[in-house]
Amino acid sequence: MRLLHTSDWHLGRSFHRVALLDAQAAFLDHLVATVRERAVDAVLVAGDVYDRAVPPLTAVELFDTALHRLADAGVPTVMISGNHDSARRLGVGAGLIERAGIHLRTDPAGAGTPVVLADAHGDVALYGLPYLEPALVREQFGAEKAGHEAVLTAAMDRVRADLATRPEGTRSVVLAHAFVAGGEPSDSERDITVGGVDSVPAGVFDGVDYVALGHLHGSQTVTPRVRYSGSPLAYSFSEADHRKTMWLIDLGADGAVETAERVDCPVPRPLARIRGRLDDLLAEPGLTRHEESWVEATLTDPVRPAEPMARLAERFPHTLHLVFDPERTDDDPLVSYARRLQGRDDRQIAEDFVAHVRGGSGPDGAERAVLYGAFDAVRVDAAAREVSDR
Repeated sequence: MRLLHTSDWHLGRSFHRVALLDAQAAFLDHLVATVRERAVDAVLVAGDVYDRAVPPLTAVELFDTALHRLADAGVPTVMISGNHDSARRLGVGAGLIERAGIHLRTDPAGAGTPVVLADAHGDVALYGLPYLEPALVREQFGAEKAGHEAVLTAAMDRVRADLATRPEGTRSVVLAHAFVAGGEPSDSERDITVGGVDSVPAGVFDGVDYVALGHLHGSQTVTPRVRYSGSPLAYSFSEADHRKTMWLIDLGADGAVETAERVDCPVPRPLARIRGRLDDLLAEPGLTRHEESWVEATLTDPVRPAEPMARLAERFPHTLHLVFDPERTDDDPLVSYARRLQGRDDRQIAEDFVAHVRGGSGPDGAERAVLYGAFDAVRVDAAAREVSDR
């Protein structure tokens, strides 16, 4: 069975205030063309269809058009909600849409109920695990802890229990939206940390033949059977070196991944990150290749130059982001502060603040739990408001 694995469309998202709707429409054209031209048997969309819980009407219309085109192609599509989606809104009409071969899996209660497809070698059971916010689904799944690993393990227990009732030789595929250990994040994914932990081990998915992951925006292979497709477009300059693709997976008669091919997505405009003093950037011949790229420029001038954006735009007309990182001596207090913050998340910065005001003593275990709980509460409250009836 040939599967086309994609995720993280983020319909409605812009890139540094540049609208991407046309680029997203071009990607969906490419997706449908690939389905038709490469004899795809099923499309897998592993979450974050939209960029926010209440997407703009233009994004909804684009999604609606994509559904009609996939249905017209006669190829089944299995789609889950991600942490950016409102599961309840995305799942409206799922029962009716399913009649057209579009299977929306947005309700955690359906984790153990697969879409069953068949080919010449027998059945393939496809299980859709929507993004599982631990605090909201812990009781429903009977998980011992309100953490990602606990709720995903409970959901996968339901998958394995259902699979055990299926005829021998039934192949299995799971769609999930999670941060799996070994994956490489970028700057454009929303934080899903719970209790200081954001990732789950790949072993959570043991017992199935292929796992189509969403959430991380870089295409990557965690194991030969566990893969991220990545987003079809770049959504931050941290993705400048990404090759944006979909996975074309051939699942063999025995469930083995016989081939895994990366299918390139259309690139609306390349990304470039350039760094140096302004005058040097404007004169450097080696930067000619970036003159038509979307550019993030980091200026290292010791003193902020006059009208830097306007001057950069004369050579790089698509400059979107300007960063100032002036050259400083190692004993400059601003340098040491920046270094302390580099690569540290909000929780670590909060712990550093506690240590600072105490003169060196950081939070103990109980205090750390309170800090983490506060961060979790804010994120869970936002998630709860997204799935409310309002």
